[in-house]
Amino acid sequence: MSKYVATFFSHYDALTFYNYLKETGVSASLAPVPRKVSSSCGTCVAFEADGVPDVPDSEIEAVYLETDGKFVLQGGMEYI
Repeated sequence: MSKYVATFFSHYDALTFYNYLKETGVSASLAPVPRKVSSSCGTCVAFEADGVPDVPDSEIEAVYLETDGKFVLQGGMEYI
């Protein structure tokens, strides 16, 4: 399983995504956004999964794959 960090435009969207992950049995936690990653609302959802789940009612700003303290924007090649 891989570790991911998802950022959001609002706290409501972060909570909606977090609740969805918990309901589907995915290990997740709400946390402050890491300093290396910027975010509109300052709250992220850290989770472990085999891939990024598609969540219909959540406005995700960005999803980063976390590897050895570095964050890789999913859908892009940028290292942070």
